[in-house]
Amino acid sequence: MVNFISYDRSQGFLLPPDLVDWVCDDDLVHFVCSAVERVDIGTFKVNWRGHGKAQYHPRMMLGLLIYCYAHGIFSSRRIERATHRDVSVRYISANTHPDHDTIATFRRENLEAFSAAFADVLLMAKELNLLKLGMVSIDGTKIDANASKIKSVRYDRAQALRAKLSEDIADLTARAEAADIEGGEDPQSLPAELARREALKTKLDEACARLEADARAAAADAHPEYEEKLAGWKARKGQGRKPKPPDETPPAARQANLTDPDSKLMRKSKRHEFRQAYNAQAVVDADGSQLVLTTNVAQTPGDGPTFEETVIQLCETLGKPDTILGDAGYANGDTVAILEGMGIEVLVAVSRPDNERTYDFRPPNAKPPPRTKAAWRIAMKEKLGTEDAKAKYKRRKCTVEPVFGIIKNVLGFTRFTLRGIEKVKTEWLLVALAYNCKRLCNLKAA
Repeated sequence: MVNFISYDRSQGFLLPPDLVDWVCDDDLVHFVCSAVERVDIGTFKVNWRGHGKAQYHPRMMLGLLIYCYAHGIFSSRRIERATHRDVSVRYISANTHPDHDTIATFRRENLEAFSAAFADVLLMAKELNLLKLGMVSIDGTKIDANASKIKSVRYDRAQALRAKLSEDIADLTARAEAADIEGGEDPQSLPAELARREALKTKLDEACARLEADARAAAADAHPEYEEKLAGWKARKGQGRKPKPPDETPPAARQANLTDPDSKLMRKSKRHEFRQAYNAQAVVDADGSQLVLTTNVAQTPGDGPTFEETVIQLCETLGKPDTILGDAGYANGDTVAILEGMGIEVLVAVSRPDNERTYDFRPPNAKPPPRTKAAWRIAMKEKLGTEDAKAKYKRRKCTVEPVFGIIKNVLGFTRFTLRGIEKVKTEWLLVALAYNCKRLCNLKAA
């Protein structure tokens, strides 16, 4: 006779169950719980007035977000569902079930708490002698924004649509007033159509205003250079072409996204398609731990504009590294000079690799490689030619690139859930915090 283990779903517990007995001893949940207890409660956005409805404990909410992000659960609705279905999530939430709106609000408003927790985890790594701030790698990766690129509109097209919408709104308003007096048309449909067009026109007005403000700011930045060129032209007594003043009008092809205005159209390389995305930056420990030391988010496809800001942010929060490794996207002479003036050794590629193949199907490149002219590039090229610099620079690709691979392919984070540059920075820091907790937990167990 077949022998089965009996089961009865209606059987009650003889004693109250203890959730910790259902969680493995090596589960990440234990590390996350101990990590969030170190965070000062004063860093959280909390209702300190002491009246009103009781609120969930911020340390529990922080641990819930970290654990879920470390396991690829990013949606606030999916996190809420996991508090009912996942034993480890149920344990970390102490058998409570925050609703998705509470989770989303907490995630948007607690950048300071995420920063404090991020610093505490790195401090824990230092205490365990798993992190030493020596050599670091920096790189960026494109992550999709919570917006579609088909919602991007050109400046010239936005101007035409605004004029068309103004005419339609005036026509619908006249028809609505006529329907009130004479009747004949459905009075309920006109206000809805009118509201939709007014909402779209408002979005277009805001998009055009942002593009115009950006154009004015760019013109103001370019004005000193224009004055210098104009002075030179006058010194030559009008010989040559007179320099044009910077244009304060946005180019006709300049685009703005109506869903997430801070996101931009960018692509990984010329071989990839354009995406509505952000450029997520990370500085990673290159001395073995592969922990993320600081994060940033750029609104440009290139990595260079945020290079100095990201490194200075690392120096202010964790300390000054000895050496920083970067690819050709960070090749900026002014930034390199500033960082070297701070006592940091900077190793950045000054040209992109040729990617020569033994059997290359592509036709040979007839153009000779561009000649390096800038003095700092020549000096950097000579430095990278030394054996010591070569040995150091080899660590860049095998330290920072795997971090992005784990975040995208293991954690599954390929798209931001929040909108706006400040909220996106908050979420990217939360992703890095979840990665660090998972990485440090594995390092401790090794």
